[in-house]
Amino acid sequence: MTDKPLPRSAELRRAAEWPTLLMLGITYGLWGVSTVLISDFSVFLAVVLCAWATAQHSSLTHEALHGHPTRNKLLNAALVFPSLIVVVPYMRFRDTHLAHHQDENLTDPYDDPETNYLDPAVWDRLPAWRKALCRVNNTLAGRLILGPLIGQVAFMAADWRLARAGDPRVLAGWMLHVPAVAGVVWWMATVATMPTWAWVLSVYLALSLLKLRTFLEHRAHDQSVARTAIVEDSGVFGLLFLNNNLHAVHHMHPSVPWYALPELYQTRRAYYLSSNQGYRYRAYTEVVRKYLLRAKDPVPHPLYRDGQDR
Repeated sequence: MTDKPLPRSAELRRAAEWPTLLMLGITYGLWGVSTVLISDFSVFLAVVLCAWATAQHSSLTHEALHGHPTRNKLLNAALVFPSLIVVVPYMRFRDTHLAHHQDENLTDPYDDPETNYLDPAVWDRLPAWRKALCRVNNTLAGRLILGPLIGQVAFMAADWRLARAGDPRVLAGWMLHVPAVAGVVWWMATVATMPTWAWVLSVYLALSLLKLRTFLEHRAHDQSVARTAIVEDSGVFGLLFLNNNLHAVHHMHPSVPWYALPELYQTRRAYYLSSNQGYRYRAYTEVVRKYLLRAKDPVPHPLYRDGQDR
């Protein structure tokens, strides 16, 4: 979806990228301190802070692929080059996420790379254990505990198929990922005092934190503009996700920097809630209360009518 006209204040703030640069500095600093110093007196605290910094870095990586904090794509990529999240190449994240921003394809089982819906015909052919696993993954508890592993396996399996078919961008994305991970591994092996098991756990927890945000960002709906959620959370999760909890606003204005989204939402709140037909939650506490042990959506896409094997 292309950007709609913005209030003058949002346009003026677009040029000021110091909040993103400051957040990058804080994030790298927190990650470094948690891996080197904090684990000496509390491994538990080190895991928590390292996970938080890793998830924050992923949010900043999302900003980079959308054109922040500079207008130079290579410089933006360089600023988030160390792959703290380890398991997702920047180039693959960029390609799949920008494909996801084709809003007319949101939630499509084939054309939206970030959807959790399946073609009903595919669902019908799954063995019982796969169906049970998918149903558990559609509860918030399942998504937080098993979701990182399930999502990673699905992501890598899809990329493996593309790589075997000779897709050059997939191959290039994973090749460029090698030095991005190598630097992080070197740090952990030669500088950090954090135990390896604790670091691995922190990466998994970071992926789990990100699953909280993505759990209900989109729903099946016959109107594409009504498929994207808003979570009116301005607390710590709003900061961790860089206001991407205001997801409908982000999809309507993907080039707006994270720090301008809350003001933009508040000044046009009625418009956004009307556009997405009230797909809104007050805070993540409401999400936890409603869906911790209950699925928000069915796994087979309820509106998918193509029915063709692909």
